Amino acid sequence: MPPRGGSGSGRRAPSGQPGEIFLEFIPIGKMMRVVAIDAASGLETTIMGPANASRADLERVAVRKLKMMLSRQSPV
Repeated sequence: MPPRGGSGSGRRAPSGQPGEIFLEFIPIGKMMRVVAIDAASGLETTIMGPANASRADLERVAVRKLKMMLSRQSPV
């Protein structure tokens, strides 16, 4: 997984197939931090939700946010 921090400059995208998404679930007290990472571009988004929420619901929201951010990226 790519290192965290900064604006992302200098980071390499993780190797993976286009459309592949990596998810990371990190419990923080009564909250759950979910990071969704696009394997092809390395773009990552983060959401926070209640730790007692279903994993499927948290995953759905995180993936939806990632797809929204990918659709907003301008072609380079």
